[in-house]
Order: sequence, then structure tokens, then C-alpha cells
Amino acid sequence: MKVTRAVITAAGRSQRTWPLQLMVDRDGTMRSVLAIIIGEALAAGVDQVGVVIHPGDQPAYADATAEHAGRVEFIAQPEPRGYGHAVWCARGFTGSDPFLLMVGDHVYVSHASHGCARQLVEVATREACPVSAVQATHESQLPRFGAVGARRVAGHAGLYDVREVMEKPTPTVAEQRLIVPGLRTGRYLCFFGIHVLTSSVMERLGKRLEAGDSGVHLSGILNDTAAHERYLACELAGHRHDIGSRYGLLFAQLGLAMAGKDRDEVLAGLVELLAQQRDAGAARP
Repeated sequence: MKVTRAVITAAGRSQRTWPLQLMVDRDGTMRSVLAIIIGEALAAGVDQVGVVIHPGDQPAYADATAEHAGRVEFIAQPEPRGYGHAVWCARGFTGSDPFLLMVGDHVYVSHASHGCARQLVEVATREACPVSAVQATHESQLPRFGAVGARRVAGHAGLYDVREVMEKPTPTVAEQRLIVPGLRTGRYLCFFGIHVLTSSVMERLGKRLEAGDSGVHLSGILNDTAAHERYLACELAGHRHDIGSRYGLLFAQLGLAMAGKDRDEVLAGLVELLAQQRDAGAARP
């Protein structure tokens, strides 16, 4: 299985402005969040990137991704019918080929020599099946993510055979249905925001949407995928930062800085800031 195309969704009502935010990348260059995500996808070996956007947003997004001109195609989601529909809008772009799927409001910081997207593409290529990246996540964060129930694949650390997928389960339901042996108590495998999917996922999305379902969640489609074909989840050597969450943009910037060339400068600045706060507190009567 060769992955040559990537899809990035950025059409959500609460998501549209986040990809345009500017951040300092690992090399010290100021870039938009979307340009950073596209760079991650291209480093994974894809040739072309399709970005699903709200109608009318293309000029701003084109400016934000000018450095990748020629490698990016913008795809309008004509009406807000949910995340699953946004993915399905890219069906003409992906065709019958497998594709890398990413979201436009997450920044990924790798702890390995390769980026997070490339790590996942390599697993999908080796295993020749759909694979979703997951991260062990505290139960308090379950309202923000899809989660999987799975069992470990023997002989492959961090690789799981998915049995069930649920969208934003409650801790009670997760405890009943999504326990994964070996994880710490109160932690579950939640989606990382990167998937490698196949045309069968697009076909399932199309059937659900053509049946008149509204607000189709990708998690439900992936649950169907797990019931009908081999579908894996993989823990990556890295961390996801949801920039739309509280302080998310701050933590994403710190994550990039700690992984980049200006790490020592940023650490020194943080130490100085903490010292100033300490001194100010000591000076208060």
C-alpha cells in the first residue's frame, strides 16, 4: 500500500481560524499552523495535499500555504454536515487510493527521528490496512476525542487490533467497553488526529450520507470498518496538541520550541519568567 495523498480538514465552524494562526516552527521560521501541518504530511512522503475548507476561505488559506503552492488543492465543503461529510467531500481527490487524514487544528510534535505522520504511514504501508494513531489519554479528556477498544498485537509494541470505536464516550461507558489491558487505570486509547484510511472508508461514508444520515461521525464509520476488515491503532513516538483547547496554542508553541533549534533560548526565557514571578510574589506584603 502506497500513500501518496493527504487530506486535511479545516472547514468546521469552530475550526476555520485556527489553521491560519502563526507559530514559530522548529527551524525558527514563522509559519501558519496549516503550513506546518502540510509540511508534516509532505515529510511523510505524500505528493499532494487536499485541504477541505468552508466556501470562500480559499484566498486566506492560499496565502497561509504559499510556500507549498503547487502541492495543495482546496476542496469546499458546501454545507456543514459534520466531520465525516468533510472527509467524504475529498473523495474525488483521493479516488480509490489510500490516503493520510489529518485535522487542521492539531500540531504534532515527534519524539523520534521521523515526524508523527511518517511514523503512521510506515506502519500502514507495512501492515497494508487502515491504521489510526492513538494516544493514551486520561478519562477526563474523553469528551474531546474518539476512543477505541482494542487488544495488543503480539510482537509489535504500541500496535493494537481495533475491536470497537466510540465517539466521545463517557468514563462509565469507556470503563465498560474500551478497557485495553496494560494501560494505566483511568487511561484510554484516544485518537491522535492522524489516520491512514482506504477507499472502503469513503464508500461507507457515502452510503451513510446517501441514506440521509446527518452529522455523520467518522468514529461510527471506523467502528463499521473494525467489524468488517482488519483495522489497527498505533501509538506514535510523539504528542498531539489541540490548539483549539484552552491554552492549546501556548502548549503547541512550547512543544515546537522544545523540539527545535531555539530550545535553549526558550528554556532560559521560561526560567527567567518563573524567577520574576517568584520575586514578585516574595515582594508582596
